[in-house]
Amino acid sequence: MNDDIFQGYKGSALETLKKYNVRVWGQAIVNTTRGTFNGTILPRAENDDDKHIVMKIPTGYNVGIDIATIINMKETGYKKANYKIPEKEFPFTPGLPKVKLFGTGGTIASRLDYRTGAVIPAFSPGELYGAVPELADICNLTTEKVFAVFSENMGPEQYKKLAIAIGKEINNGVDGIVIGHGTDTLHHTGAILTFMIQNPPVPIVLVGSQRSSDRPSSDAALNLMHAMKAAGESDIAEVMICMFGPTSDEYGLLHKGTRVRKMHSSYRSTFRTIGDTPLARINRKEILPIKTDYNHRRKDRDVKILPYFSDNVTMLYYYPGMKPDTIDSLVDNGYKGIIFVGTGLGHVNKELYPAIERANAKGIHMYMTLQTIWGYVHMFVYDTGRDMMAKGIIPAGNMLPEVAWVKLSWVLGQTEDPVEVKKMMLTPINDEITIREPYNGYLVYQGGVPEVDEFIRNVHK
Repeated sequence: MNDDIFQGYKGSALETLKKYNVRVWGQAIVNTTRGTFNGTILPRAENDDDKHIVMKIPTGYNVGIDIATIINMKETGYKKANYKIPEKEFPFTPGLPKVKLFGTGGTIASRLDYRTGAVIPAFSPGELYGAVPELADICNLTTEKVFAVFSENMGPEQYKKLAIAIGKEINNGVDGIVIGHGTDTLHHTGAILTFMIQNPPVPIVLVGSQRSSDRPSSDAALNLMHAMKAAGESDIAEVMICMFGPTSDEYGLLHKGTRVRKMHSSYRSTFRTIGDTPLARINRKEILPIKTDYNHRRKDRDVKILPYFSDNVTMLYYYPGMKPDTIDSLVDNGYKGIIFVGTGLGHVNKELYPAIERANAKGIHMYMTLQTIWGYVHMFVYDTGRDMMAKGIIPAGNMLPEVAWVKLSWVLGQTEDPVEVKKMMLTPINDEITIREPYNGYLVYQGGVPEVDEFIRNVHK
């Protein structure tokens, strides 16, 4: 059999396929010591090992089969799959809102290239219409690929370019903006755009998906529909993140860009508002506000674009026994700002005090946030906190660590004057610091507790 029909396979895995005369894209029955599998043999990503064969089973999921467990394989059919997303002309419907989709990367309406393991986004209006035809009932869509990067590669260059592009599109009269983005750093981008794009007249909605579109449990299409509806119809003219609410398909949530965090590596309901409640619930039929205090949609095109960012700011996650040279090395390497992520009410050990004093003498801007995520920095309570404030560390209220990092980076992109930096850092722009946490702003359910188990069993999953 010709090796080019064994896309990506090598070594022992390749020899196993040849031994049983089974091809990539062949439908096969595989008998193993761990049971029998049937499905389609998929190409192997080029950088993967040679000990497994990958199969797509009837549920739509992919499984890896260890070749050491294979007893027998038999090809029962062959049909090469076409993973190209169909493209149809996106219709224009008078009366529907005009929405602009900016692409940065991620897995919204995408397909998987099994040969390389890479996710290939569907991005043109025609591709999106072919993948999610329901979008045509929601808005008149135009798209623009600003860049195509994994979200971990988003940074100052991308933030500034994206903010400027959004400002231009607002001036062009669009009714709302959607940003397709990978989920890993979605909340970082939501925070920095809140600072870079102030007082927008239209909704700006960031959206991603936890599971790629080739999976039966993908959240991509529904998240995209919710985001388009929010951008085109919502009265909330703020930077928001739109993702699943519960793990089911019931509704999505709109989260404020400065108060949201990714809280689970794989759940579809991974994004949670921290220290507050979400802005709204959303489904395909309606938008249901949860909060009433927000920036409302306007007809004017007035927006303030402030695309500033210093890349000389870092976060320092404190751990017991941390050594002073950790701080010294940051100062020596030219960092201008440090966001401490401290324990409890905002603490680090006394061994760091001399390094903190040296950093303060060098003019380093230092702010304290919390590892607890929820709650406020309270540095007046214990001697440790008061000592650190005397040495130059400033409490940052209930700013989330990532939000404090992007805000200090944004502030230092404009000024290094310590009085002005402190004023800008501690003056809330959009609830990155709040006066109080509402009674229902901190909810963490714990399995095994009777009332929680009852709730999960009978009310919601």
